[in-house]
Amino acid sequence: MYYYEVFVADNRYRSDKPLTYWYEKKLAAMTVVTVPLQNRLVSGFVIKKVTKPAFATKPIKALVGNQPLPAHCLKLARWLAGYYASPLSEALRQFAPSRPPVRRASASESLLNLTIAEPLRLVLESALTAEQKQAISAINKYAGTTVLLHGDAGTGKTRVYLELARARLEQNRSVLLLTPEIALTSQLAAAAARHLKHEVLVIHSALGLAERKKIWLKILDSRQPVVVIGPRSALFTPIANLGLIVLDEAHEPAYKQEQSPRYQTVRVASRLGSLVDAKVVLGTATPTVADYYLANERRAIVRMRQPAISGHHRPTKFAIIDSRDRSSFSRHPYISNQLVNEIKTTLSAKQQVLIYLNRRGSARLIMCTLCGWQLLCPNCDVPLVYHGDSHLARCHTCGLKSRPPTACPQCSNPDIVYKSIGTKALAEALAQMFPNYRLRRFDGDNPDSEQVHKHYTELLDGGTNILVGTQLLAKGFDLPKLGLVGIIAAETSLFLPDYTAEERTYQLLYQVMGRVGRGHSAGRVIIQTYNPDSVVLRSAVKRDWQDYYQYILAQRRQFRFPPFAYLLKLTCRRATLAGAQQAAERLKDQLQAQAKAVEVIGPAPSFRARRGRYYYYQLVLKSKQRSQLVKLTAKIPSDWRIDLDPSDLL
Repeated sequence: MYYYEVFVADNRYRSDKPLTYWYEKKLAAMTVVTVPLQNRLVSGFVIKKVTKPAFATKPIKALVGNQPLPAHCLKLARWLAGYYASPLSEALRQFAPSRPPVRRASASESLLNLTIAEPLRLVLESALTAEQKQAISAINKYAGTTVLLHGDAGTGKTRVYLELARARLEQNRSVLLLTPEIALTSQLAAAAARHLKHEVLVIHSALGLAERKKIWLKILDSRQPVVVIGPRSALFTPIANLGLIVLDEAHEPAYKQEQSPRYQTVRVASRLGSLVDAKVVLGTATPTVADYYLANERRAIVRMRQPAISGHHRPTKFAIIDSRDRSSFSRHPYISNQLVNEIKTTLSAKQQVLIYLNRRGSARLIMCTLCGWQLLCPNCDVPLVYHGDSHLARCHTCGLKSRPPTACPQCSNPDIVYKSIGTKALAEALAQMFPNYRLRRFDGDNPDSEQVHKHYTELLDGGTNILVGTQLLAKGFDLPKLGLVGIIAAETSLFLPDYTAEERTYQLLYQVMGRVGRGHSAGRVIIQTYNPDSVVLRSAVKRDWQDYYQYILAQRRQFRFPPFAYLLKLTCRRATLAGAQQAAERLKDQLQAQAKAVEVIGPAPSFRARRGRYYYYQLVLKSKQRSQLVKLTAKIPSDWRIDLDPSDLL
């Protein structure tokens, strides 16, 4: 009989202390096991063998896999817990083999049978360009761990990833390729499967529990180098002898984990790379300002500007429509006459059209024309969004649904108006204008069967003529038959009350504009905006990174935001508004008394100040020393949410 200390990886066990179990055989450190915890079986990790304790112990029920986790996993978990001020049990849970599925999916389809977009296929099959060779050489020669690959759209960053991967695999080292969204894994996986000779394994939370565990065990038990592809959770798979980590679209907010431990994937990947001596490549056309600044300080930026396929990219023509000039909107209140004409021309040329609007639903506001009453969510105090297909008003915060009234409940006026268009109403309007063409809408309201990656082959083949959607369509999809991009309300995210609003707007506009002009014909972009003189908008149109970067950097420096300060966001929830405010004020007084070198901003209601039956208040702490913020987290009450290095302050 042997006794072992086991760290339990379960969200109901929040202690940093291991539990003791017994087993009839000797076990190595970091062996993955199944153990009883109260009345459930949970995953655990053996830490060390101990002497028989004085108290009764329960048995280890089963072993998971034939190998212990690689030694770096425990080191990374300990660092993760300390760096993001979370319990070690929560950090270790990231390495557990099974998690509840988000929605069912299957990895059984052969990656070799997946259709690859023609621009990407040409990039993979063509000889390396001089710039790609220079990028590969520069990355390999860089003495540090993390390199920022700043490559414009169409410069062949994916080919660079795969060539770097090929070299590491030939050295008998494994490769990890990360994408910000599950939907983007299939194209990268198909390219890797065709370009590399080693096994490619795709793992993510949309797989069924059994299938995910099967792939996890295959990674753990593999004696040969493998290629693992997935979203941020794939970072914690038990890959032995890791030699390369790539974060594609490294700027994406989806790389931020919003549950404890609330980590930034870029930071964790860099730490993992240093632990296992692997190169970390951050690939993006629109780096975050903070990442770019830090990389520039280390001289760790590799720039790519030239198209990967000579003659394949054609000049894109841009037109900015001032939405304040209502004479341009005689046919439709939200679709300009110029955009309607361009859609007709593009469709007649048998090319596709993409219309981008980052607002879901049919109408964003339901109000009375007489007294100004608005239909708000009774739980969250935010406007309900009207969905015309179901004739329901929905809250996109708490999920409440209700029938909109036929008359104002305050003044009985029957004239209720629906204002500010969303993607559903936009799709309906375009379907009426162009009834002979196939249209699909892609946004957060799509059912599982209508997700964009489920129809990717049809989109590639041109079977869909008009695509309408939100930022889901801006991320990483190559559509060679796309001839026109129309952007409705380009300033949608520009005026959010957050220091990252302009940065996120630039990234989204740059990305969605980059969907066109990648095929065999010149592309066109029509941008409708109420703010045509915006520096951010003009920089995105001109692809002028430095102008935009210097503009944002000056603001960050002036107001002491990252990269010139570290941030800690603290959020509480209470049953009443007064209770939330008082709790925040008390904590502010305590923090200011304990840390003079830390700036405390607030308290203020959260951006979504009411959700369900709770009210939310927040404090924001700034410091030039991150260690000061980490130190303060030990003094935060347990019912507060702690978010170090938040991706936004909303």
